[in-house]
Amino acid sequence: MSLASEARQFLRSTHSGMLCTNSVKFPGHPFGSVAPFVLDHDGQPLLLISTIAEHTKNIMADCKVSLLVFAGAEDLQANARLTLMGLAEQTDKQDELLQARYLRYFPQAEQYFAMHDFLFYRLHIQQARYIAGFGSMGWLDGTEFRSPRSPLIAQETGIIEHMNHDHQTNMKNYCRHFHGITPQQIEMIGIDSDGFDLRADAQMLRFNFARPIHDAMEARVALVEMAKACQV
Repeated sequence: MSLASEARQFLRSTHSGMLCTNSVKFPGHPFGSVAPFVLDHDGQPLLLISTIAEHTKNIMADCKVSLLVFAGAEDLQANARLTLMGLAEQTDKQDELLQARYLRYFPQAEQYFAMHDFLFYRLHIQQARYIAGFGSMGWLDGTEFRSPRSPLIAQETGIIEHMNHDHQTNMKNYCRHFHGITPQQIEMIGIDSDGFDLRADAQMLRFNFARPIHDAMEARVALVEMAKACQV
């Protein structure tokens, strides 16, 4: 697997990071803050932030930002981490597809959509620095993280509802086969060109497809292949 492909999969598996903006209050100093995010179907981080937050004030003055995401806190220097550099752009939080996708990952954020001071910002990735571990690292162009536009944007909700209603057993088998756990409660919360996410009891699990998909039919084929793999 190439470093770019590994970095892309790593980003797909994460949902929080450290957002760094250029401080307005203290010019010349970077300002870091924690930031939950969901990737949109273009593969770009989507953040829901308040206009009164310090980082939002900074973005409004200078949209150049970086987002650091990392895995595990037990040995930060040995574990993978990814720094995304790009431009933050305000996005319509009333977009029903984006709102539904965000809330599946962060249902506790529903109250924020009723507040006028919370807005969506999309991070358009321009450059990235990925460190997979000791001796494996490099700079990547932002295009490596961008997914082509596809029908999945509109089809995602339907696929998820079908899987959650009709394929509970298959999803539990995915968890057992690919992650070695057998959850009591399981639900699909997102699917994209590279894979899908399940909420298994209290944890979120990422599953990668063997090859990218572009629509519901290709998603069905990939999911059936994975179900067959679980029977081996």
